[in-house]
Amino acid sequence: MELRGCLAAGPFNRRPRLQRPLFFALALAFVATSTFAQTGASAPRATPRPAGAQGQSPALKSSTPITVNFVNADIEAVTRAIAVMIDRQILVDPRVKGTITVYSEQPLTVREAYLNYLAALRGLGFALVDSAGLLKVVPEADAKLQTGTVSVGPGTTRGDQVLTQIFKLNHENPNNLVAILRPLISPNNTINANPGNNTLVITDYADNLQRIGKIVAALDQPSATDVEVIPIKHGVASDMATMIQRLGDGATAGAAPPGAAAAGAFAVMVDPRANALIVRAANPARMATLRALIDRLDRPSEGPAANGNIWVVHLKNADSTKLATVLRAAFASPGGGASSTGQQPLAPQQPQGVAGTAASPAATPVAASAQPSTGGFIQADPSTNSLIITAPEPLYRQVRAMIEQLDSRRAQVYIESLIVEVSGDNAADFGFQWQGLIGQNGDRYGAFAGTNSSVGGPSIIDLTTTLAGAGTATKPGEGLNIGLLKNYGGTYALAAIARILQSQSNTNIVSTPNLITLDNEEAKIIVGSNVPFITGQFTNTGTSTSSPFQTIERKDVGITLRIKPQVGEGGTVRMTIFQESSSVSDKVAPGTSNAGPSTDKRSIESTVVVDDGAILVLGGLIEDRFTDKKSKVPLLGDIPILGGLFRSESRTRTRTNLMVFLRPVVLRDAESANKLSLDRYDIIRARQKDAQPASSTLLPINESPVIPPQRAPSAASAPLDPPPPPPATSDPRN
Repeated sequence: MELRGCLAAGPFNRRPRLQRPLFFALALAFVATSTFAQTGASAPRATPRPAGAQGQSPALKSSTPITVNFVNADIEAVTRAIAVMIDRQILVDPRVKGTITVYSEQPLTVREAYLNYLAALRGLGFALVDSAGLLKVVPEADAKLQTGTVSVGPGTTRGDQVLTQIFKLNHENPNNLVAILRPLISPNNTINANPGNNTLVITDYADNLQRIGKIVAALDQPSATDVEVIPIKHGVASDMATMIQRLGDGATAGAAPPGAAAAGAFAVMVDPRANALIVRAANPARMATLRALIDRLDRPSEGPAANGNIWVVHLKNADSTKLATVLRAAFASPGGGASSTGQQPLAPQQPQGVAGTAASPAATPVAASAQPSTGGFIQADPSTNSLIITAPEPLYRQVRAMIEQLDSRRAQVYIESLIVEVSGDNAADFGFQWQGLIGQNGDRYGAFAGTNSSVGGPSIIDLTTTLAGAGTATKPGEGLNIGLLKNYGGTYALAAIARILQSQSNTNIVSTPNLITLDNEEAKIIVGSNVPFITGQFTNTGTSTSSPFQTIERKDVGITLRIKPQVGEGGTVRMTIFQESSSVSDKVAPGTSNAGPSTDKRSIESTVVVDDGAILVLGGLIEDRFTDKKSKVPLLGDIPILGGLFRSESRTRTRTNLMVFLRPVVLRDAESANKLSLDRYDIIRARQKDAQPASSTLLPINESPVIPPQRAPSAASAPLDPPPPPPATSDPRN
């Protein structure tokens, strides 16, 4: 069967003389039977396929070779001819316009002609999709949205038909393959990764999906070998692991870019119980190299005792003196136990002696140098934090296994303490005082009457004396003062005074003492003043000159926090706490005016358990005090309305709310401790930058010190840069 250039001139209405060859070709196509020339087997007539059928191609009618020769023919007409040949309905999208060329010099099977047709559509930017058994020719950009063919695993469909295929990955991360496969996929088609079930969803042409499947199969390989357990027969597994890891770090340093794993990377862990190494390598060759290295290192000591049964163990975290005591007690005979010491509870530390007799905290060492712990077969060297073990090799192995379990990094605890005090005072005073003389000049007797009280302010007699110019000066009290003056024989004096005052004061104090300490170690922070208190005095009068002498005791006044935390395995923190907040009072107790200052003190001493990061209230005080004070003349002060001339009164209400909160945060590794420290570092630096003085041209100093910014994480361990010098300023006088 031969289909020559029957459509070379385009639509039928333009070249009527070509209609008869076209109909003849279509009639021959209808008569042909459907089969694949490659297999030579007959195929049944095509039936509509359900949507989403996998691995199905259009049914082809005949195995008879045909020759196609469509040159610049209309796409829709050529599509109808192909539909007749494959015995499937093909729908052409209205947006598909133009001409197409499907040409062959040699006879082809129907399948080969169909594949040439698909390739020609792809070259024009169109694609064929199978949607619910219906073939549609659509623009390539819409093919990924209308295709109904979905294949899971290796696909069997070939050609330039657009379909969706799902690749299941066993080892590789799908996000890593997206960057590799994206350039290999048509720009109008898609690739998506689903990390949840480790799959790739790709929509593209069938031939390209088969190529991508081969690439995925080659890349989806395990990145490391299986884990191997290598027992150590003669050495100590922890010591050998340290040497191997150092060797590996030196070999792979700089071999890979940041964020990528080195080609020869490996992991080594220690199993102290079995004295074995757990090794995982990137490839079998690397694993063989590690096994050979371990075999060369795991050699027996030469001689009966290679080092005289003396072993030196350098500790990483534990204190050698304390650990030596624990180990000697653990390996001591059942009859000889180790003495235990009880834990002393936290209590406020009182200064000792008078001034000059107590040791200065600034001159006291932070911690006294520990002396070498001797005795028994385990000795400690505090200067190098090492243990010296004198024992045969079997006993040394037991001791070393116990050291590996005890010499672990201890957690740290960051404690945030919050002391909140909100207080307010309301006071109201009302007082009326008057004085009067009854009589005239020359009278032998006269009468005097009046009221005098200090409830409503200063006494009227003191004010009258000041007004007359006699005695010490006394000022009227605060508030509204209304007075009446009268001339008594040429001298003006107060005849009456009224005072009205209402005052209100509010106090809001928030103190946040924070500190960090090691697990099961006591820490203390004091923020305040060192106030002197007179404890005794005398004067030596035995000579012509007196020599006064006083003894003084200094006490810390401020905020004191002493705490000892203990971190539990379940995330709880047990803390023994002593917290004190004290201040110098401005009130003097009656009869103690010469005894020195008095202090207000609030302290809490307790043992609590709180979860990591939780807030716990330690205690507090809620106080509401009301005071009503009256001063009146009996009977007269009780008269309604007029009784106000014979009385003075004041009312005071004081409210105090004090609460103490605590929040511990466990820092189990260096990363969490570094994050917390850098966060506080940024906060204090921001406060310093906000406190910069305003720029002034008259004052040459326009900058206050600011701590330097943080360095990059790679240089976090390096010392901080010193603050930059202030910019040079010119002298305005020059």
